[in-house]
Amino acid sequence: MTLSACASDPGATRGRRHDEPGRVVRGPRDAFQRDRDRIIHSIAFRRLRHKTQVFVAPDGDHYRVRLTHSIEVAQIGRGIARALGLNEDLTEALCLAHDIGHPPFGHAGEDALKAAMMAHGGFDHNGHTLRTLARLECPYPRFDGINLTWETLEGLAKHNGPVRHPGWALAEIDAEFPLDLTSHASLEAQVAAVADDIAYDNHDIDDGLRAGLLTIDQLMAQPFVADNFRLVEARFPGAPRDRLLRELVRDQIGVMVNDVIAATKANVADAGVESVAEVRAAGRTLGGFSETLARQERDLKRFMYANLYHHPSQIAAADAARTVVSGLFAAYRDDPALMGEEWASRLPDTDGATVRHIGDYIAGMTDRFAIDRFAEISGRAAVPEALAHV
Repeated sequence: MTLSACASDPGATRGRRHDEPGRVVRGPRDAFQRDRDRIIHSIAFRRLRHKTQVFVAPDGDHYRVRLTHSIEVAQIGRGIARALGLNEDLTEALCLAHDIGHPPFGHAGEDALKAAMMAHGGFDHNGHTLRTLARLECPYPRFDGINLTWETLEGLAKHNGPVRHPGWALAEIDAEFPLDLTSHASLEAQVAAVADDIAYDNHDIDDGLRAGLLTIDQLMAQPFVADNFRLVEARFPGAPRDRLLRELVRDQIGVMVNDVIAATKANVADAGVESVAEVRAAGRTLGGFSETLARQERDLKRFMYANLYHHPSQIAAADAARTVVSGLFAAYRDDPALMGEEWASRLPDTDGATVRHIGDYIAGMTDRFAIDRFAEISGRAAVPEALAHV
């Protein structure tokens, strides 16, 4: 396939932070393909299997978790990249890795870690993604991290746009391997960001309906959903409702993907950009929804926050998750030996570094591991009721 002039070229990468002398090159993979494979083979990626997407440690086997969400984002992102003539492998790597920095229990766990670490810079999952991949995941003998290319690290840092005020974790990585944080990222990174939105907008609807926290009547109050559902009903009159709803989710993904492809092509043409460097210097995001669909998507997000993410049962689970994470943090601050020999033996000398070390340990936990450690320290009876099923 002929790539666009705006596509990232693995042969023109700005390189990796660490040289890899004597490394055996296995097979015909290029630099971005190797990045993708390093991410897939990482322990941090495997742990996403037991990290919250919407539902905390869900009872059912059919709900998304952070791992399956990341795979679905990659499928959507790769399709958009192919249609735009972008580098599919870089796009896929960014999609697969974008949530690796999430702590247990999703945003609730992040809120608790941020509060516990506030005096020493706080916590944010995007910065921790970079920290995990560049510092904490250490499979190689000669250096820390998995030594991703500049383009992959840049895309992970800036997929949501330029970073004017990086948190401490991202700032540390940038100081060692400058990522030009104030410019825009590649189109591959911009596609990864909008693929994330498309995936969770639609798949969270699917999971919300399955869990009974959303109803079709509620969804029909959203014009974007209602319009698409009427088209589905017209194509399949008399079909079972559950199958129509799954068709609705597929259709909405298709509508959003086609909109992104058309809008991105128009934006690139209007901006007159003809290289990756010009994409970064464009001064605005080029990859994304049209103005009309962006407005509809914002309305859909507001609906999802009001009716799913802030559902009473979800709020109870989030409160319970914050109790577990803050309880673990307090316990490890009081007695770092509770983290176990591997982590306690590497405890830094300064207070700030100790706080961040404890944060690294907790952020790497899965939902179930965090609950089990909390139960060991505080007793199973102390586990909040909303998490007692785990």
